[in-house]
Amino acid sequence: MQGYKIGISLFSSLLVAMLVTAVDLSAAFLSIPVTLARSQNDRSQADQLLQRGIQEYRSSQFFEAIKSWEAALKIYQSLSNKQQEKMLLGNLGAAYLIVGNNQKAIEVSQALLKIAQETDDRQSTAQAFANLGIAYRVLGNYNQAIDSQQKALAIMQEIGDRQNQGNILINLANAYEALGYYDKALTLQNQALTIARELKNPQAESAALGNLGAIYATQGNYQKAMQFYQESLTLAKSINDRQGEGFALQNLGAAYHALGKRDEAISYYQQSLAIAKSLSNPQMQIDSLGNLGIVYEQQGDFAQAIKYHQQVLAIADSLKAPRQKAMALNNLAHTLLKSGQLKEAEKQLRIAIQILDSLRYNLADSEQVSLFDTQVLTYNLLQQVLVAQNQPEAALEMSEHGRSRAFIALLAKQLSSQSKTASTIKPPTLAEIKKIAQQQNATLVEYSIIPEDFLSQGKLRGLGAEIYIWVVKPTGEISFRRSDITNLKTPLKDLVTTSRESIGVRGLGFAVAKPVQNTTSTEKLKQLHQILIQPIADLLPKDPNARVIFVPQDALFLVPFPALVDEADKFLIEKHTILTTPAIQVLELTQQKRRNIRNQQALVVGNPVMPVVPPAPGEPPQQLESLPGAEQEAKAIAQILNTKALIGKEATKQAVVSQMPKARIIHLATHGLLDDFGDGIPGAIALTPAKNDNGLLTAGKILDLELNAELVILSACDTGRGTITGDGVIGLSRSLISAGVSSVIVSLWSVPDAPTSTLMTEFYHNFQQNSDKAQALRNAMLSTMKKHPNPKDWAAFTLIGEAE
Repeated sequence: MQGYKIGISLFSSLLVAMLVTAVDLSAAFLSIPVTLARSQNDRSQADQLLQRGIQEYRSSQFFEAIKSWEAALKIYQSLSNKQQEKMLLGNLGAAYLIVGNNQKAIEVSQALLKIAQETDDRQSTAQAFANLGIAYRVLGNYNQAIDSQQKALAIMQEIGDRQNQGNILINLANAYEALGYYDKALTLQNQALTIARELKNPQAESAALGNLGAIYATQGNYQKAMQFYQESLTLAKSINDRQGEGFALQNLGAAYHALGKRDEAISYYQQSLAIAKSLSNPQMQIDSLGNLGIVYEQQGDFAQAIKYHQQVLAIADSLKAPRQKAMALNNLAHTLLKSGQLKEAEKQLRIAIQILDSLRYNLADSEQVSLFDTQVLTYNLLQQVLVAQNQPEAALEMSEHGRSRAFIALLAKQLSSQSKTASTIKPPTLAEIKKIAQQQNATLVEYSIIPEDFLSQGKLRGLGAEIYIWVVKPTGEISFRRSDITNLKTPLKDLVTTSRESIGVRGLGFAVAKPVQNTTSTEKLKQLHQILIQPIADLLPKDPNARVIFVPQDALFLVPFPALVDEADKFLIEKHTILTTPAIQVLELTQQKRRNIRNQQALVVGNPVMPVVPPAPGEPPQQLESLPGAEQEAKAIAQILNTKALIGKEATKQAVVSQMPKARIIHLATHGLLDDFGDGIPGAIALTPAKNDNGLLTAGKILDLELNAELVILSACDTGRGTITGDGVIGLSRSLISAGVSSVIVSLWSVPDAPTSTLMTEFYHNFQQNSDKAQALRNAMLSTMKKHPNPKDWAAFTLIGEAE
């Protein structure tokens, strides 16, 4: 009846780490009415399979339960028994959530939703929405998760089902917590707690208490978290809920671990392990053993740590569970690295990576991205092992191996008439990386953030310990440098955020951009320059027209590279022509796209009638503000491109989408949004609403288009942002390039109308005289800088893809 999520991971290099377990209460098993019919053999067999599955599920034999229920489902479907079919689909949804197969959970829950709505079964409809919400949250589709849970909650309130109202409030709170809305999450969890106590439902009460603890732990308030965990533990013991007791013990261990109290952590982990063994719960055993391995490694007892990791390996092998095996190999390799056994660590990591690569075979893009997020640190750990063996060039190959694999698969598929999967597209070799630098006639700069994986004074320290930097020159020469960031007063991620705030950049783009402060402070930008550029400054080209292509990672995707300031107070754009790309191999594929472009038309859109959207998940919709400056910008650019701009009512989604496949250049001057609007990919362009059309051109819809454009400019706020994953930034720019665009220019923040209009007009004047888009953008920035000196007014835009 419960699905579990891992809240935080304190050891970036260790995939199993101290768990903060928040509980999702699945709406499956609202009741299990089993009417045994003995008159027909088929029905009798199906009923027996259903009962067997229930017993297997209650004994934590989830895979066996799934097998029994899948067999029963086929029989009930052949008998057209809708009631039992709905029950089986609900049960399977819950089971798939527990074993972590979220895509399958979505599939069966959507099937349940369809039948439930057809038969006007409100309770099953709510059950389907609730389970969909859990799966969407785990996959990172938080807007869809919140929408699904709110629909489920509304139905349960309508039919007066208080118990499941409480369950759904817990699920809804987990989705808000994942978005960082902690106050909202706490309010909802407390409402669930009130309902549980009102109904005298101790299991739901224990879950709510544990989830309240998880929220406080996520915020670093471990003392408060432990109070709730202890209450949850006491309650679970009182009702003999052994599984709830096991997870409460594990959470207490995690809290003590985070506070640096390792002996107490070991005690709680050992108690959780004993319960896991008594329940024959392999996943709880894996978690407890993995955490014990981490603690013993921290204490320097490498032999004991290795012993625990090897036990995890044995369980994973017995379960034929490749993900868990790869995770155990990763953690074993980490201990081997710390104990100086570098060759053996490399061996284990290469086996793990073979497994990880195989898991992505034939998965959909969203599944690959979600899966890759759980894998990326293994690729990173092998980089550390290779550098420790003085093999930095081999580490560069692994850096490329460990980034943007799903994106590259999309690009290759779009370029090829034959469908390809990620596993059939090999990462680039060193020779191929050098060839790409030569073809691009550019200096490539690739960053890899090496995480800190230890505690200091009981608290988590920064995002990383150091940054690996590779510089690949057009000549093929490769250099490797390191940038130490352990002594940063604030984590690197926070430094990137404060550097943006220091020049007046707002967080998200919802309304017209307004400065948050009048400032031109460049202190933070100088600090970022010292970290990211100073270690390689001597390797960068002296000619300001020579291209430098940055390959960021994680928080570095939000760095405004053109605005970084050196010790002589010069902006980086004054010294270099700058592009970015999520991976070196992406450049090879965008270059192939550029060769295939045949279109000649231009499409310009400006200031449509703005749609109505919620400013935040769960809030009432509001109309986006009009952009009169964008309208003037579009008219001026349309004149340069010898076309007519679509303005106001003319700029409907239908009109724009119908012209996009025919255009060589596409310029969209409107709002950009960061949210996920229902297709699983964050990001949307605001266009004019029409009948049965909300006016949002989503990143998911763009991905389905067949474009043949040389350049798309999203002259809108935050269009270069999205969800930062191990596969890069999932958003508008990725969808456009995947759909057939060789170059995109997008913004990293909301920019006021006037400087944007100036910069874009300058860009097109330059572009007409020089086909090098990177140089045209650089010159436009330098011109705009003279009128608007604050970097927030000119440094937001970045070119991704091909310069020419």
